[in-house]
Amino acid sequence: MRKAEIYLYDRLAGLLVEDENGYTFQYNEDYLADNPKRLSVTFPLQSEKFHDRVLFPFFDGLIPEGWLLEIAADNWKLDPNDRMGLLLACCRDCIGAASVREVKYAD
Repeated sequence: MRKAEIYLYDRLAGLLVEDENGYTFQYNEDYLADNPKRLSVTFPLQSEKFHDRVLFPFFDGLIPEGWLLEIAADNWKLDPNDRMGLLLACCRDCIGAASVREVKYAD
């Protein structure tokens, strides 16, 4: 299982989780309570979780493409098909309002 905190305008907006069932995103309760902005049209503001078998298009769209993806995959020895791995490695300081920070946890 891999987890990432999702920030919007440097505010913790929610948590993205990858597990054996796919991907889940849920907005942070504190974020929802304090003048929230939605991540995208596909993520309306709600306390319920969003779930999909594949990485949500919003997050997949943050991952570099083309030659930049090749450079990232080569430098960090990442599989270009490991979308969560690419998201965690490449999107900490991506262009735009959203950023992704890996959650490290002990088993």
